[in-house]
Amino acid sequence: MGKFIIFEKTNGSFHFNLKAGNGQVILTSQGYSSKPSCENGIGSVKVNSQEDSKFERNIAGDGRCYFNLKAGNGQIIGISQMYESDNGMENGIESVKNNAPNASVEDETKI
Repeated sequence: MGKFIIFEKTNGSFHFNLKAGNGQVILTSQGYSSKPSCENGIGSVKVNSQEDSKFERNIAGDGRCYFNLKAGNGQIIGISQMYESDNGMENGIESVKNNAPNASVEDETKI
């Protein structure tokens, strides 16, 4: 089963990673100014990850593939790692779809 990990960077911004059951990071958030905003972002991933149309598939300048997960308002709520192939990227999307809805949340912040 997947899990969300909330963490705080040295600049005070809050972020989360979604990890698959094998521990691999499959989605990384933007920075949030507060932990409640970060938690709301997790809720948005749980909902929006179930709609394929919310996944924006991209190709980087070096030819590798990645995806963004967008909220209903079009804002990016998560970015994938880089993949060597379209197939790898599609597997990553499926992993987010499968892991996000029931993922637990672990808070690694001091707050």
